[in-house]
Amino acid sequence: LCVLQAALNISLRLALCDNQGTKRYDCNICKNLILSKFHYYQQEWVDFNDSVYYISSIKKTWNASRDDCLKKGADLMIINSEEEQVQLKDNMWIGLTDSETEGTWKWVDGTPLTTSYWMDGEPYNYDLKEEDCVEVKQHEKKNSWNDKPCDLPNFWICEKKVSL
Repeated sequence: LCVLQAALNISLRLALCDNQGTKRYDCNICKNLILSKFHYYQQEWVDFNDSVYYISSIKKTWNASRDDCLKKGADLMIINSEEEQVQLKDNMWIGLTDSETEGTWKWVDGTPLTTSYWMDGEPYNYDLKEEDCVEVKQHEKKNSWNDKPCDLPNFWICEKKVSL
């Protein structure tokens, strides 16, 4: 049903674009963006703002999860806004780690962490274990990040930017 709705939305947008012949260049850009997003809808990706997201249905380690995202042409999710953060309600890996330097948190694209949503008391190496990877915990509060050993299995979320 969701794929049918997406197809109807895309058909309507393309039809409207064709009827506005005055901005042909803009319409071609619009068509390309819509068609590329439709490709991901067919593969069970979810559209939100300028990205599409894939949410796993099985558990893997952080590194295996990242490998899966990379094979899909994406990467583990980078949380750029509170709007993105509040959408996440299940336990899953995101693209944040301090595996290079303990205590220096970086996103998978190499950018340093500036805004964070840590749970109370986090990050914290529980029982003196290396907890270098970050999961979003199933939590009702906005602050739901937990650092966790990277070799433990978890669900994950991939993000791919789809913009012009």
